[in-house]
Amino acid sequence: MALSRSARLGALVAAAASFLAIAASSAPGPGAEGIGDSYFPQLGNGGFDARHYNLDVAYDPAGGRLDGRTTLTARATQNLTSFDLDLQKLEVSRIEVNGRRAAFTRKGDEIRITPRGVLPRGRNFTVAVTYGGIPQPLSGPIVFGSQYGWMKTDDGVFVACEPNAASTWFPSSDHPSDKATYDIRIKAPKGLTAVSNGRLVSTYDQGGRTVTHWRESRPMATYLATATIGKFDVRTGRTPSGIPIYVAIDPALGNANRVDVYAVTAEATDYWSKVFGPYPFEETGAIVDNMPEAGFSLEVQSKPAYSAVRSETTIVHELAHQWFGDSVSVERWKDIWLNEGFATYAQWLWAEHKGTRSAHDSFVAAYNSIPAGNTFWQLKVADPQRDTMFADAVYERGAMTLQALRERIGDPAFFRLLPAWTKLHRYGNADTADFIRLAEKISGQQLDDLFQQWLYTGARPTL
Repeated sequence: MALSRSARLGALVAAAASFLAIAASSAPGPGAEGIGDSYFPQLGNGGFDARHYNLDVAYDPAGGRLDGRTTLTARATQNLTSFDLDLQKLEVSRIEVNGRRAAFTRKGDEIRITPRGVLPRGRNFTVAVTYGGIPQPLSGPIVFGSQYGWMKTDDGVFVACEPNAASTWFPSSDHPSDKATYDIRIKAPKGLTAVSNGRLVSTYDQGGRTVTHWRESRPMATYLATATIGKFDVRTGRTPSGIPIYVAIDPALGNANRVDVYAVTAEATDYWSKVFGPYPFEETGAIVDNMPEAGFSLEVQSKPAYSAVRSETTIVHELAHQWFGDSVSVERWKDIWLNEGFATYAQWLWAEHKGTRSAHDSFVAAYNSIPAGNTFWQLKVADPQRDTMFADAVYERGAMTLQALRERIGDPAFFRLLPAWTKLHRYGNADTADFIRLAEKISGQQLDDLFQQWLYTGARPTL
């Protein structure tokens, strides 16, 4: 094909513009101080992708002091002159980038780190942060008005960090869109047990302390990391299908905890593996701590953390999160219904599995229990806003959405959709639009009206 003179000139101009754009994008510069989540604009960090965290923490329960050294391996996604990490309140004494002392400044919860040279795009680098202090839990309206994060107990600490409290105890890119693998070493006084994510690598004594090394080899969001310490009765083994299981229960709970946590965890892990797809992690389990001040439980990756178990449904809910929330994580926090709606619906599926009530009946009962004028229906589940991201509607209306979808597309398509979703986004991130696209692809139906009604409308849908 021959080009006219004007076309040739146009092509030259376009090529020049493209070259200038590429040159500008590759020019060295600082990484953004946040990833741009509308609920938490400064959480996470731009300019790099977190790959692996080496956490070394030593905790003194008597004084409440934590001393740590976090080494993050990351890959630069641009030519970096500086970059940020998130860390709340704790004091930083030293930072090294690629083994060399680096300058840093601090503004609130943001640490701006300036290495000695430019970090090239596409190359891995390490940043090691030495820090310490007394971690403080967060509070406010987000998590049911409860404190969350690093919470002192009578004999140690209960660590449950959703959504933004991981950076209260280690420097990080504290957003679920930046997942990484972990090695977590916890030094605590002899006689206490330290429980964390993944598999137990080693335990050894060092002076008057015990060092416990855990390894999570599957990508994990920061808020799912834990370093819970205390007196625990530990039981290990395998589920009937062969998945390793580790359950730690605070003996102070005595007979107050009437649920057989080990048995229910084993049974539910195996059942969800049939419904949702293969179990995504190396180990399942539970951490049950005597922490009544924390009015919640959390889907800590591989071992949900319970502030005293209240019911079997709590266990099946948190275990369902291992697929919906942990393995497949939200791209932005506004999509939290993809975690909580799915885990609540799992409770309905469990009742159906046990023969106590069908998911349809659970759906109708929940729907009829809330009058049309109730503020419950005013919340738009697909974007519930930061301070109400864990409102009842996110859980219940999210579950109703899934049952409405099931009844629209039928059981064969619906029960193909669930494992297809967890397989497609395994160890990654996804959003509501991704789920709608997959539901339409598998069902062969156009579903905009259904999701508009149930997720995006601030009114009670008509059955």
